[in-house]
Amino acid sequence: MKKHKLLSVILLGASIFSCDHNKKNQESYFGFDEAKIKAQYEPSETVNVAILNAQNKKIDSIVYYVNDKNIASKKSAEGVSFDLKGKKLGYQNLKALVYFDGDTAGEEVNGRVEVISDVQPKLLSYTVVNTYPHDTKSFTEGLEFFRDTLMESTGQKGASYFRKINYKTGYVFKQINMEPQYFGEGITVIGGKIFQLTWQDNTGFVYNANSLKLEKTFHYDKKIEGWGMTNDGKVIYESDGTEKIWMMDPATQKISDYINVYSGSNKIKAINELEWINGKIYGNIWQKDAIAVINPATGAVESVLNLADLRKQITAPDAEVLNGIAYNPKTKTIFVTGKYWDKMFEIKVAE
Repeated sequence: MKKHKLLSVILLGASIFSCDHNKKNQESYFGFDEAKIKAQYEPSETVNVAILNAQNKKIDSIVYYVNDKNIASKKSAEGVSFDLKGKKLGYQNLKALVYFDGDTAGEEVNGRVEVISDVQPKLLSYTVVNTYPHDTKSFTEGLEFFRDTLMESTGQKGASYFRKINYKTGYVFKQINMEPQYFGEGITVIGGKIFQLTWQDNTGFVYNANSLKLEKTFHYDKKIEGWGMTNDGKVIYESDGTEKIWMMDPATQKISDYINVYSGSNKIKAINELEWINGKIYGNIWQKDAIAVINPATGAVESVLNLADLRKQITAPDAEVLNGIAYNPKTKTIFVTGKYWDKMFEIKVAE
């Protein structure tokens, strides 16, 4: 098995999806020529699209679209080519409007191709710098440093909170409990504000980072679940349990865009807790003892950190999955823990 395939297996969860063109129904005259279209493409490749005309209708013109953007208009049955540079990883929706026999209504043809990553992930190594105690009652969802203080958020209805703690001793400086109907999720600190998500309630909260006073309640403008959060100082990135990482404007709480996370040809789903480290997104993969290092511009997994050996050191009887990544820029070390773990590890990472 090739190395990049092995690293994908560490993260999966995922499977290869083939091309899924819509089949012609009995009243259709046209379809995409699937013999000319591959199921998967890398970003450097070109897609050649042509129309099948099985009944030899007189085609007047064809208008081609990619993701509902008009890319070409052709007379007669002429096909079109387009490159994938700048396209998101993931499915690209193809559409053609075929005008024939003088009919101005035309017939719509639909299909799609999948753009996969051309990056071969590297396996990262790590050394444990320190081991600290972790509250075994904490169902960890988010972990992040604010100045020199570690902040942690937890889940479970009736037991969700976030708090500032002394990571060396576990001492709690201050804790904010959520109302019992909420299942707390990830947190991030940006612009002097703490943002917190809930799982399935479509609701988020904004607090003052110094006083921890609640300043605003907001609702997601997409029908998604709330999972992990991080930020690059300008934009908030949030996961929803799929392969998507969404981008949110912290000033308006509006979602502006997203990336799809791929490791090679595999879609990486169930991305959970996130952390921004040196221009990359480090993401826990739910139910996996691994962290994916993701390019935030493309969604390509560039490296994998396998922490299965840390998981073996946990002795708490109710311990669940690895979840929680916090980067300390002063020490340039990463803190990791998990749900109901009895330990938190400070590690240094290298290729």
